[in-house]
Amino acid sequence: MGNYDLGICGLDWIEELLVKYPSSALVKVKELGYGEGTLYMAASRSGTVSAMARIKARAGVIRIASEYPNLAESFALKNRLSRFSIFPVWGGAEVYPPENADLALIPGGTGAELYNYGMVSVSKVLNFNAFLIANKSSWETKNLGEVVASIGNKLPAEEEHPATAEVTSPAETPGAKMNKGVVRIALPDGHQQLPALHLLNKAGIQIDDYPSATGNRRPTINLDGVMVKVIRPQDMPLQVANGNFDLAISGRDWLKEHLFQFPSSPVREFLDLEFGRVKIVAVVSQTLSVADVYGLRQLNAKRLVPLRVTSEYVNIADKYARDNHLGHYRVIPTWGASEAFLPEDADLLIENTQTGRTIARHNLKIIDTLFESMACLIGNTGIEFSSSKGKRIRSIINTLCAAVENIQIESH
Repeated sequence: MGNYDLGICGLDWIEELLVKYPSSALVKVKELGYGEGTLYMAASRSGTVSAMARIKARAGVIRIASEYPNLAESFALKNRLSRFSIFPVWGGAEVYPPENADLALIPGGTGAELYNYGMVSVSKVLNFNAFLIANKSSWETKNLGEVVASIGNKLPAEEEHPATAEVTSPAETPGAKMNKGVVRIALPDGHQQLPALHLLNKAGIQIDDYPSATGNRRPTINLDGVMVKVIRPQDMPLQVANGNFDLAISGRDWLKEHLFQFPSSPVREFLDLEFGRVKIVAVVSQTLSVADVYGLRQLNAKRLVPLRVTSEYVNIADKYARDNHLGHYRVIPTWGASEAFLPEDADLLIENTQTGRTIARHNLKIIDTLFESMACLIGNTGIEFSSSKGKRIRSIINTLCAAVENIQIESH
């Protein structure tokens, strides 16, 4: 986009951009000799597709999960898969096969990670490492040689790689035993794990190896007929809508983000879980002379260039700009650390905050609060509560509801 002249980035993310936008104004300047890895197209060892020949011969749609959706689609087209679907996720794609996907395009090092995930490599898609990149216009018009030379001179000496990590035999993947009567629950990764575990324990639901010191995304649960996986909260509403999970502990912010994009999606909030409370706010630079969204609207009306709105919540940000009649604008998606975009690379940030201290520390200010978000239990509106599976789901919801009430009583 021209916001920066030079950058250091992994080749995997460079190719993810270029495979979709081959004429992008991006120049690969120099390989930096560190950050090596490989992108593997992988399948579950307990699944039915473990080689390209089997994949191509298989009838039906091949489902591919990845945080690299463009490279995944390119792989499918190059290998002439007749029918395929790409499921973009925010990470942890290795947990989706075999129940929720047939393949996953995932990064790895030596390949030992695949074995530990219970997966097998179908194909090596890309070897990658760190690259120095440049904006094409900057590369052609600015004198960047001295900077590039200095980076090249400071490259670290090649380090000895440690011996291949110990490969442990993973627990049996439950995919082969899955049936339609199993209740599938998605639990969050990241900072929501401990409060989620506290709630589950209060409900008498025991989850072993969660949070996991080894990165296991398939913990065990003490409920018969129930399977759990650990995925990103950002992915949960879409996964529930697709029928991959019956229940999930996500955030109201991510549910709204999903519903703003897919208003008729069959996902709804079943229960407010009363933890993970944050505010979704509109943020600008302290140097901007506006105090609220009305001032921002008036300021933008005088501008000759579009207002740059940045956020992880692309659809929430888009709706906010439209609802508040901010005029000509464009939304810039981010994958985190969004505070760094203001004021040079964006004018308005839609972000979540607990106290506002991080925002203030970046010399930013809040000019509006969109809504309050917290953890919630979400589910598919198509659940038939009269069925035996539906009754188990209702029992889990009621148990968690009682646990929330008990925690509230104890806190007062």
